[in-house]
Amino acid sequence: MVNWQSKKTGDLLLLANGLVLVALINIISTAYFFRLDLTEEKRYSIKAPTREMLRALDDKVYIEVFLEGKLNAGFRRFQKSIRETLEEFRIYSGNKVQYTFTDPTTAMGQKAQSEYIRELGEKGISPTNVVERKEGETEAKLIFPGALVSYGGVETGVMLLKGNKAQTPEGEINQSIEGVEYELANAIYKLANTDRKRVGLITGHGELDSLNIAAFNNALLEQYDVFKVDFSRRTSLNYDVLVIAKPTMPFSESDKYRLDQFIMTGGKVMFLIDKVLANMDSASMKDYLALPIELNLDDQLFKYGVRINYDLVQDRNASLYPIVTGQAGGKPRMQLLDWPFFPLINHYADHPITRNIDAVVTKFVNSIDTVRATGVRKTMLMMTSQYSRRVGAPANVSVNNLLTNVKPTDFTTPNIPVGYLLEGTFTSFYKNRFLPQGFSQDDFKDKSVNTKIIVIADGDLARNEVNPRTGQPQALGFDPFSNYTFANLDLLMNAMAYLTNEDGLIRARNKEIKIRPLDRERVRAERVKWQLVNLVLPLLVMIAYGIIRAVIRKKVYTKF
Repeated sequence: MVNWQSKKTGDLLLLANGLVLVALINIISTAYFFRLDLTEEKRYSIKAPTREMLRALDDKVYIEVFLEGKLNAGFRRFQKSIRETLEEFRIYSGNKVQYTFTDPTTAMGQKAQSEYIRELGEKGISPTNVVERKEGETEAKLIFPGALVSYGGVETGVMLLKGNKAQTPEGEINQSIEGVEYELANAIYKLANTDRKRVGLITGHGELDSLNIAAFNNALLEQYDVFKVDFSRRTSLNYDVLVIAKPTMPFSESDKYRLDQFIMTGGKVMFLIDKVLANMDSASMKDYLALPIELNLDDQLFKYGVRINYDLVQDRNASLYPIVTGQAGGKPRMQLLDWPFFPLINHYADHPITRNIDAVVTKFVNSIDTVRATGVRKTMLMMTSQYSRRVGAPANVSVNNLLTNVKPTDFTTPNIPVGYLLEGTFTSFYKNRFLPQGFSQDDFKDKSVNTKIIVIADGDLARNEVNPRTGQPQALGFDPFSNYTFANLDLLMNAMAYLTNEDGLIRARNKEIKIRPLDRERVRAERVKWQLVNLVLPLLVMIAYGIIRAVIRKKVYTKF
């Protein structure tokens, strides 16, 4: 007979109840999945659009990360963050995301290793040379902070080290950690997405030709359906976004009206416009003047809330250009100098489009002012450094001025705006005006639904250089003189992602991870003290506890 009053029976029942409770919790957890992120900045949380995309995957995704091997502390932290993000991807995708970490430098043989590295470079995964000093010795190592993503038999490479190079190495890695989710999710999305948005490249006004916009066009084709759009054909504008890239001839009233009504029906537009015509082929001339060009868009953009000025912006933070500075042995002596008409833009808004991107190179960029536009919210996306100035057009654009007329004291205008994002409901330019001939009031809309426009006062932002030897387009943002690729393509693709789906994966670029560094000087000064606190103090506490407990026991039991 069971004695329900005994302590042994009670303990057994308590144990049985505990086991049943654990079993019930496990059964419930299999039906209701949840995860808790207790960090202040939610660093382990995956954005809702990313989770939805992962749950909708129809096939396995294989991700091979090449950040492996002997890494320093910063890159080990970067590697850990990538692994944690991929683990979250695996869980939310129902094990459809599978990943591995490999080290390309372990390929057998020097020839095989070189071939492997070359193949990775062709897929967009470039090595980074990390130099460290340890115990007075310098150690250099090639690492590959990128990944290869495969889905449905198609693969694409993605660079994960994408912070702003103006930051410290630790800051650049931290910015890259903040972008890991977006870079990986966007790579998967490009391969898995079947609902491709339609992008139209406007032609017919002297815009960039196919060769000069090839790099941007090819990047768009990886994710969107891209079409050339000629307004003169009067076809329907069944597109999500229209891009106007460096027009050089005026827009007719008919073209302006069709553009206006496209915006009124919710279409998005990216304006990449120059208001002053200048080129480097003529800059070697002593008295070359850059002249304003008339595009017949000023009044329309003014109605939407911005005005591109007839000027050129100069900045001391500028791209390099070779200048003849003298003669040596009967031959011209060349020197790379900062060319103020090619500002390097590295000041951005805290916005998903521009967050944590590297500098972009601009060429003969104009300044932008804003004007009152009811219902329109304006975000200044891009601005110059604190050492810049405006030069009114006609402007003397001559390389000879670099040696004579450029004075650092003249650059006193900080943060000149060169790019804006406009969001909200726009009023039609043709409201209370006569419509162009051939259009009827029946289909006219005088106010837009909620939509977006991006205006950047530099058409060359989307223009790639062409290799003079091969005639092939080079990477967008590539500077042949410094052999560096600026972030022009990243900026434009982020802008396109925001225009096509502002609540989609682009929101993952808002992720923020705070660095909480130790005070190195204080660590060095108080090192011995904290070693004693962490190693010796716990031992002393345990010894004291043992002595006190022994004394108490002795007093208690001596009473008997």
